[in-house]
Amino acid sequence: MPNSSAAAASSPASLSMPIHDGLENPERIWAVVALMLAVVMATLDSAIANTALPNIALDIHATPAASVWIVNAYQLAMIATLLPFAALGEVMSYRRVYLFGITLFTVASLVCALAESLPLLVFGRVLQGVGASAVMGINTALLRYIYPSRLLGRGLGLNAMAVAISFAVGPPIASVILSLGPWPWLFAINVPMGLLALACGLRTLPRTEMAKHGFDPVMALLTAATFGLLMLGLGEAAHQAGFGIVGAEIGAAFVFGFLLLRRQAGHPAPMLPVDLFRFPAFSLSALTAVFTFGSQSLAFVSLPFYFEEILHRSAVETGFLMTPWPVVVAIMAPIAGRLSDRYPPGILGSIGTALLALGLVSLAMLPPHPDVWDICWRMAICGGGFGFFQAPNLRAIMSSAPATRSGSASGVIGMARLFGQTSGAALVALLFLMFGMHGSAYSLLAGAMFAAAAAVVSVMRLRVSANASK
Repeated sequence: MPNSSAAAASSPASLSMPIHDGLENPERIWAVVALMLAVVMATLDSAIANTALPNIALDIHATPAASVWIVNAYQLAMIATLLPFAALGEVMSYRRVYLFGITLFTVASLVCALAESLPLLVFGRVLQGVGASAVMGINTALLRYIYPSRLLGRGLGLNAMAVAISFAVGPPIASVILSLGPWPWLFAINVPMGLLALACGLRTLPRTEMAKHGFDPVMALLTAATFGLLMLGLGEAAHQAGFGIVGAEIGAAFVFGFLLLRRQAGHPAPMLPVDLFRFPAFSLSALTAVFTFGSQSLAFVSLPFYFEEILHRSAVETGFLMTPWPVVVAIMAPIAGRLSDRYPPGILGSIGTALLALGLVSLAMLPPHPDVWDICWRMAICGGGFGFFQAPNLRAIMSSAPATRSGSASGVIGMARLFGQTSGAALVALLFLMFGMHGSAYSLLAGAMFAAAAAVVSVMRLRVSANASK
C-alpha cells in the first residue's frame, strides 16, 4: 500500500519538517558529493587500518598487542564524541560541524601519514576519530536539509550505498596501495579527498536553523565518559580481558551515565536524547537498528573463521567469499531508499530483516563441502536483506523526530550502529569461548535470532502508524 506519509505519520513530531525543504540541482548534487566523500573517507579508514595493521606494526616496531590501539583509538574517539557532536550540530548548525569535522579529519590524516612512532600515530588516529565522529554524527541530519522531504529516502539509500561500497572495497584498496608504496600512503590519500570535500561543502552545504538552547560542555564530557567506557569494557570482554578490568570499566560507565541523566534532567534537548524515545516509532526503529547491526556484526566477525576453520577455505578465498554481501547491499540500498518514499518502513524493514535471518540460517546449515555458488547465493540473500532494511529504517528514525532534533536523531543512528556492532563482536567472543571453533556456526545462528527479533520489532511499527493515523 503506497505510503505518502505513513512513515511520517507515526508521531506528531514527524509532522515538523525542516523550514528549508531541500536544495535544488545542481547545488544538491555537489552537497551530496561533499557529504558522501566524508562518509566514504570515515568508513574506508576503519577498514584500511584493520587490513594494514601488521605492516604498520612491523615498520614502527610495535608489538601486536600495542598496535591494536591504532584501530581502537579511532573507534573509541568516534563512540565517545558522536552524541556531543550531534548536539553541537543543533546549536551551531550542521554545516559548521561538518566543515570542522572534515578539516580535522584531513589534518589528522596528514599527521598519521607523517607519524614515525606508535604514540604519534595513535594520537593522529584519535584526531581522525574525532573528525569522523563530527561528520558521521550529523550526516543524516544534513541529508534531511539537502533532499526535499519527498525524496529523503533516495538520499538515505545513497548514503547506505556509499557506506556499503566503502566497506567492500576497503581491504582491496589497502592491498593495492601497500603493493605500490609504504603504509603512510593509506592516510595521505585522504588529504586531497578531504580538501575536495571541504571545497564542495563550503560552496553548497545548506545553512540550517540553530537551536535557541546552549551547549553544555559538562554534559558532553559525561556523555563521552559514559559511552567511551561502556564500549571499552565491551571490547575488553571480546578480547577476554580479566573480569575485574571489564567490571570496573562498565561499572564506571554506569556511574557516569547516572550523573549524565541527572545533569540533563529538564534540559530542552538532552545530549543522550531520552526525550525522543517517547515517540514509539522512533524507539522501535532505533531498537530495530541495534538488533540488525548486532546481527551483521555476529556474521562478519565469525564468517572468516567459519570459512577457514569449518569449510577449510584459504584466506584469499575467504576474502572473495565475503564480497557478495556488501556488493548486494550497495545494489539494494538505493532501491530500498526509493521504495521508502512510498511504503511504510515497518513492511520494508520486516522483509529485509527476515531475509537476513533466512540467509544466516542457510549459511549455518551449509553442507561440509559446499561449492562457491552454494556460499555466494546465501551471502547475497544476507546482503539483500540488510540493504533492504537500512534506508527505510533511517528514514523512519529521521521522520519520527522533530526537525529541530535532527542532530540528536542522527546521533542515535550512529550509536545504534556502533552499539549493535560492538555487542555482536563481544557475543562472538563469548560463543568461541564456549564452543571452540564451532562458535562460528553458533554465531551465525545467534545472528539469525537477532535479525528475527529485528523483524518482529519492525512489524510493531505498523500498529504504531495505524494508531497515529486514527
